[in-house]
Amino acid sequence: MSNVQEYNKGSVISKDGTTIGYRQMGSGPGIILLHGGANASQHFMTLGTALADTFTVYIPDRRGRGLSGPFGEDYSMQKEVEDLNAIIKKTGVHNLFGLSSGALILLQAALKLPSIHKAALYEPPLDVDNSIMDIMSFMPRFDKEIAQGKLADATVTQLKDFGKYFVPSWITGLPRFLLVMFFKLYYRNEEKNVKGDDVSFTILVPSFHYDYELVVEMKGTLENFKEVSGEVLLIGGSESPYFLEHTLDELNKVLPNVNCVKLEGLGHGGSLDSGKPERVAQELRKFFQ
Repeated sequence: MSNVQEYNKGSVISKDGTTIGYRQMGSGPGIILLHGGANASQHFMTLGTALADTFTVYIPDRRGRGLSGPFGEDYSMQKEVEDLNAIIKKTGVHNLFGLSSGALILLQAALKLPSIHKAALYEPPLDVDNSIMDIMSFMPRFDKEIAQGKLADATVTQLKDFGKYFVPSWITGLPRFLLVMFFKLYYRNEEKNVKGDDVSFTILVPSFHYDYELVVEMKGTLENFKEVSGEVLLIGGSESPYFLEHTLDELNKVLPNVNCVKLEGLGHGGSLDSGKPERVAQELRKFFQ
């Protein structure tokens, strides 16, 4: 991470009084990068750095993570849109990028907030045919294991059912007990290695529950997005699972002002530090300039 740009910190107060913190880097026209589930601002640092020579980049920690306040009692899509609106009002930004559940929030925000002129969406998990609900059927077990304090078990539950679409099969195919042992060791050591404003996976993994709530809430809302006024760029990876590609196809039919791009060799995490964020940055540069 040594080639990653230094950043400043800022924050806003959302409508319900929750603090939403963000990292800021670069100079030029503004752009907001909105992370997905089990992620935080730290996972967009390479993407942010790749854009910082042209843009002032704002990378929020969504509520419940890092620089931001808690999820609160009545968490909902409305809260996420309000959080984003508070950042837009402070920064004057009209160009935004979102990944996964961050893209789902941005999609809804583009419907509700005329201040969003251009929205780039990387594989929002909008359930158009129950396929995503089917894949997320592990969530009751996941929630139960989190409630029992069995973080490693919950991680493996998620990995076995959901991770198989995103993680090499030689990993997900390992026996459950081995994977649980591995994650117990990993979490024991991880806390010691978390630096600065970064958030540990001991916090990020349980937060996945709230991203799932957004997916449930947004199910069956496809037709609403006929009313989106801004320009939308849909981004998908050629290595991503079918159900996400299908959602992009359906959105491509519905959104009035839309372009679609598929990035060869990239998966769902293509824009993350662990993916190929420079490739995604090229597309964002073209779209936002």
